[in-house]
Amino acid sequence: MGAFIARQPNGLLCRFSTIVDCVTDYNMTEEEYITMCATKAADSAREEAKRTIEHWLYPYAAIDEYFCANNMTKKEHDAIKKEMQKPKEQCHHTHT
Repeated sequence: MGAFIARQPNGLLCRFSTIVDCVTDYNMTEEEYITMCATKAADSAREEAKRTIEHWLYPYAAIDEYFCANNMTKKEHDAIKKEMQKPKEQCHHTHT
């Protein structure tokens, strides 16, 4: 299990670790607990992203090898490739 959250008698929340068999966090509001979880998730996601960059990058040529015009036209694909040729200073992040 790893850990569980319990509501304390005063209405606040505590986290009990089943790894170390004791309370690790206590007197948390619901928002503080949510923030704690979100921070841990963000840290985990950052580490996963770093591992991907370090170990799992595909060669640029793979975007042509894997492209299939199901959700984007070839013309759109080619336009995005053209944008990716611009120097970094002229680029802005886009997500389709």
